Amino acid sequence: MFQNEEQINSYLEQTCDDENALLRRINRETYLKETMPHMLSGHYQGRVLAMLSKLVSPNQILEIGTFTGYATLCLAEGLQQGGVLHTIDINEEQEERVSGYFLESEYAMNIKYHIGDAVTVLPMIEGDFDLVFIDADKKRNLIYFNMLIDRVPSGGLILIDNVLWKGKVFDEKPDVQTQRIVDLNSTLAKDLRVEKLILPIRDGLFVLRKK
Repeated sequence: MFQNEEQINSYLEQTCDDENALLRRINRETYLKETMPHMLSGHYQGRVLAMLSKLVSPNQILEIGTFTGYATLCLAEGLQQGGVLHTIDINEEQEERVSGYFLESEYAMNIKYHIGDAVTVLPMIEGDFDLVFIDADKKRNLIYFNMLIDRVPSGGLILIDNVLWKGKVFDEKPDVQTQRIVDLNSTLAKDLRVEKLILPIRDGLFVLRKK
């Protein structure tokens, strides 16, 4: 339908709400300082995450894969007053800069930033999560889902990023990493505990609603 991906992305960004000044700076500095800046959620997907969070109005959010904190701050927009967002990342090198972004935001008191392996950190965080965003080590996506499904109440959302994997999920002979994504999508499509659909946003966003 759309031949020019850059053109449609530009149009989508022009017709959604603007980024605030802090998000614009995180976006710019990520592209200046990071070797893989494409991992950033970016303007349009950030607005999608913020919208979904506001619709859920979560009291507790979990994010696996903080990167430079862009998506974190977008998700935090939907938090109930006094709500908490736990975000986990394994990269210690970014901790100081990302913590600085969080401290500058209006959600400084709501965000709990954990450095470590998510499989280890998760059991140490108490309570259930009304909204989960998984955007980390792709080969562990199903592990994270299985660890969290019973900690999401009915009506809660689990979001998993990069499930279209740059279109490689359509390859006749997928590589090992792509096959993991294909297997994940197939498994989730059959899971009767959730309602599900993939939004073809950027690299594909799986939206799963707990029944």
